[in-house]
Amino acid sequence: MTYANLQMRVAATEQKGLHELIQKTIDSVEAGITVIERKSGRKPKVEETNGVKKDPMKRSLMEIIIGALIFVVPFVASHAHLVNEGPSWASVLFVIAYIILGGKVLKTAASNIRRGQWFDENFLMAIATLGAFVLGVYSGTWEFDEAVGVMLFYRIGEYFEQKATAQSRSQIMNAVDMRPEVVNLVKGDDVEVIGAEEAVVGDIVMVRPGDRIPLDGVIVEGESRIDTSPVTGEPVPVKAGVGDSVISGCVNTSGVLKMRVEKPLEDSMVTRILDSVENAAASKPQIDRFITKFSRIYTPIVVLAALAVAIIPSLLALGGIRLPMVAAMHPELADYVQYWITTALTFLVISCPCALVLSVPLAFFAGIGAASKKNILFKGGIAIEGLKNVKSVVMDKTGTITEGNFVVQQVCQAPDKAYSENELLALAASAEMTSTHPIGTSIVAAAKEQGLDVVSPETMEELAGRGIKALCKGKEVLAGNRKLLEEAGVDLSAYVKEGFGTEVLLAIDGRYAGAVVIADTIKKDAPGAIKKIKSLGILTAMLTGDAKDSAEDVAKKTGIDEVHAKLMPQDKLAHLMQIREKHGNVMFVGDGINDAPVLAGADVGAAMGSGADAAIEAADVVFMTSAMDAIPEAIDIAKATNRKAWQNVWFALAIKIIVMILGLCGYANMWVAVFADTGVSMLCLLNSFLILKRK
Repeated sequence: MTYANLQMRVAATEQKGLHELIQKTIDSVEAGITVIERKSGRKPKVEETNGVKKDPMKRSLMEIIIGALIFVVPFVASHAHLVNEGPSWASVLFVIAYIILGGKVLKTAASNIRRGQWFDENFLMAIATLGAFVLGVYSGTWEFDEAVGVMLFYRIGEYFEQKATAQSRSQIMNAVDMRPEVVNLVKGDDVEVIGAEEAVVGDIVMVRPGDRIPLDGVIVEGESRIDTSPVTGEPVPVKAGVGDSVISGCVNTSGVLKMRVEKPLEDSMVTRILDSVENAAASKPQIDRFITKFSRIYTPIVVLAALAVAIIPSLLALGGIRLPMVAAMHPELADYVQYWITTALTFLVISCPCALVLSVPLAFFAGIGAASKKNILFKGGIAIEGLKNVKSVVMDKTGTITEGNFVVQQVCQAPDKAYSENELLALAASAEMTSTHPIGTSIVAAAKEQGLDVVSPETMEELAGRGIKALCKGKEVLAGNRKLLEEAGVDLSAYVKEGFGTEVLLAIDGRYAGAVVIADTIKKDAPGAIKKIKSLGILTAMLTGDAKDSAEDVAKKTGIDEVHAKLMPQDKLAHLMQIREKHGNVMFVGDGINDAPVLAGADVGAAMGSGADAAIEAADVVFMTSAMDAIPEAIDIAKATNRKAWQNVWFALAIKIIVMILGLCGYANMWVAVFADTGVSMLCLLNSFLILKRK
């Protein structure tokens, strides 16, 4: 059960009859709750009865208002001395107000006791307030204002707690819940509106300008610009046309599109994002599990302490031994005993574990929400907790630090300079004109950008693993690696390696003419992100399968501390373990299929949202923007979340201890105790959701 998102998840190997079993189990705990099966990632419908939505919050508010109005009348009358001591109409009104306000608490406490769950806030409030009723009768005043007043303010505090939590939870979930209710299904010349969960792979769906892309698919008709910022954070809309893939959650900004559904609703990006947030809230970090166990020990201890406070001083008083300070305030034996019983009841109220139990999950849920608003998806509280202790950030190069696209960086002439740089690039592009290799494509793109004369080759032969042999503009052109030119008998004595990256050597009519240097481009935010990471006292390292000189050039330009190049996937994992042994907990950031083992092996694995599905599945954190800035941002949010969680814990414990001490000294009654308990819960909640206000 996850309080932060009000969900209970059940895992089972056999699903047959599970729905009925869950319903039966819940009915044994609390009546009136209906289990609704959630189909295909569809938003569950709000349950209605006779056309009226069931809203437990409204019912609670009505009970509080009615109970408070009834409570005020005898309370004012008693304090204005309009009612004599002893049973009276005021006593009856107090009892009626208590039943309205405390009925739910008493019923829940009784139900929990039957199931063996004694030490929860319902049981403690029930015992404390019923004890106050007994003291009212015992004293002969028959004034029950304290019992009813404590229950009233407990219910008010509980209501605002639930209201604030629900509102914050709703804001977070609505921010990430981009699932469509309906889609426009194209059937011939007609368009039919159907439920999003009814669309299947292969359906043709129409997306009008301004609409959100409903499902993952491929454009089959139309052209538009797509705003991907809701999913990737990229602010500039991208052009998309026939054959381009589009992901759900993005917005169609201009033209009408028809797209073929490639993934149903439950597998589309919008559902995956929502599931990530929901699953993250359900994944409890160590501190949460510790507080849950601690409260199970803490509450019984305080209850036993309350019994000791009620019994031991009273027994000592019967034997003639009294504490001087209390005896001076209450010289009569009956008053002295009543004082200690009242103090014990105060202990019961302040021992309610609400603030402790809620403080941690609310902080982590707020952290998950704050991250999701910045397109960072934490897959669990464990990931947030793990980032707090990271001592080194290890990254893949291609697609993580770099853009993952080949770009011509430099054109190098041979020493004789028989051909200009433009002539070399134009000939190389002509030779690569029909090639589908990424390197060839980048050369052609660079030549066209410069407006050079690029023509289709008269003949072209692609030599696997070596390059291309082509006849362009009447010249025989060899474009490839050193091995290709050596096999053709080209003299390479004049060749000098220049720059970093992949080189395409060029020979024209049997003579070495120069080279085109191609390299991946470094992400614009990479140097700044690396600087931010290092400012946190965290080591940065790069693991890559690329050549050493290329890797070292990227590291030099970005400021990365350590470089390990020419690594196979299994070598990356070995180097990661070495870095962990040397520096401590490690975070790995990658995007490729070959990064999946390293992501799984790191203390915290993070994947770029533009990466392979295998990497995203293996990661603990997903950066939907694929931006390097997301790395220090995630670490910063994680550290802030952990700080808030511990602030809440220590604050709640400190207030409870202070009120207990004040109660022993006679300076705090049950009113103060209930204010302290519900007040601390509210302050912890507000402190947690300050994370959402971070810029």
